Formats: sequence, structure tokens, C-alpha cells
Amino acid sequence: MTLTRSTLETARSFLFVPGHRPDRFDKAASAGADVVIIDLEDAVAAQDKERSRENVAAWLGAGNSAVVRINPPGTAWSDADLEVASRYGAPVMVPKAEDPSVLAELACRAADECLLLPLIETAAGVERAVEVCATAGAVRVAFGNADLAGQLGIAHDDHVALTYARSRMVSASAAAGLCPPVDGVTTNVKDTDVLTADVLHARRLGFTAKLCVHPGQIATVTAHFSPTESELRWARGVIDAGESVTVIDGQMIDRPVLDRARRILAAAGSIV
Repeated sequence: MTLTRSTLETARSFLFVPGHRPDRFDKAASAGADVVIIDLEDAVAAQDKERSRENVAAWLGAGNSAVVRINPPGTAWSDADLEVASRYGAPVMVPKAEDPSVLAELACRAADECLLLPLIETAAGVERAVEVCATAGAVRVAFGNADLAGQLGIAHDDHVALTYARSRMVSASAAAGLCPPVDGVTTNVKDTDVLTADVLHARRLGFTAKLCVHPGQIATVTAHFSPTESELRWARGVIDAGESVTVIDGQMIDRPVLDRARRILAAAGSIV
């Protein structure tokens, strides 16, 4: 079974699992994340790359589904990683995504069998975000805050320093007609308050999902990327008011506000 475009677009939690730990694959799949990402890149040492790729092939070949984070295009492992993912129709997370022509070539080499999730984690990727988002095959982009922060010489958990990059990704996704992007990782896996603050900040900027590095992060991420009860009450009130311009609780309601209400209800799984 392969992951569909709809699943990737509506997912709120994406859980990484290292490719050299096949003993964790089933645990990751049952941890409650919307999507599992098997990582062949950062989490895997060079000497374990080939074995990890074999692990992925065996697990996907058994009928399981996951996104595969391949090694960056141009590295010694990237082509073989892509071949395994395309063999099983698994979506591909592309690290260091910054060149639309490279992404288009990947899609072509995969014979359009794989949906692409470009991981924007370089300054060039941020500045070319609209082009990256508009690449054929791209279904949703994700933010690599740790790598970008390292390149910029700033802290990866500094909300202010990374606001520009995050906002640019949200705007670029909307401009290209993609669903909102996936926020980067919170490396602190023990402090729920830190994770909550990160999720709420990302949500305020327009993100609707997050990359997770530990199963313990899933519940918090899912909860805080879900509409609140007050948001749902507001959205239902707007929908119930009808299509015409009106005023509810002192606020003017017109079509853009109506569209936002529909998105909130859609995110909650409601049918309008």
C-alpha cells in the first residue's frame, strides 16, 4: 500500500525512523504518526547506507508504506535510494532541495511514480522556495531548520531568527498551490513545553504539520495542529450564517473568512 497525495497533504505528524534500525520500523508505524519517514540520510553513517537501503526495500516489499528520505542528489547513494523508493511507489523526501531542475530530473527518473516532498534547508532553497514548490511532482514541502540554522550561524530553535525562512515557505506553498508546509524538528524530546511552543509558533505562521524525531512528540503535535473547540464553534457559526456578507460577534464575515472557516472544519474532518 502506498501513501496517497491526500494523506501527505492532510498529515499533521511525520515521524522519522533511521534506516539502519529495521527493528524500529513496525514500532514507528504503530506509534500513531500520520506518516512515517524512513531516513537514509542524516541518521545513517556511510558504512550503513547500503544495508539501510536493503532494510527499506524489505519493509516496503512486505506491503508497508512510508516516505523515504533519500541522500542528496549528487551523492554516491542518491540514485540507488531513489531506485528503491520508485520500485515500491514510495514518496521521496529530497534533502537540500534548492534547484527545481534537479527536482524535476528526480521526478523524471522515478517515472513519475513517486510524489516528492522537497526538504528546504539551505539559504538557496529558501530564496528559491516558490520555484521549488512549483516543481512538477512536489506535493508538499518541509522545513529543515537545523541544517539551515547551521549554514546561517544561528540557533536552530530561535523562533525570531528563522521567522523569515518559515514565512517564505508558507507564502511560496500558497503561491504554488500546494497545501501548507511541514515544520522542522524539535530536538528536545523530553520537554513538552518546548515542543508545544514550537508547534504553536509554527501554526501561527501558517504551518499545519511537523517533523517528529521521537514517538513521544506525536500526541502533542497532533493536538496542537488540530482546530480548537473555540475555532470549531466560530467556523460553524460562519458557515451557518450563509454565503452573504454579514456580521458575527462584531466581525464582518465575507468570502475570505468563509473560506478560512471551511478550512478549519476540513482540518477537523467535518463535512460542510
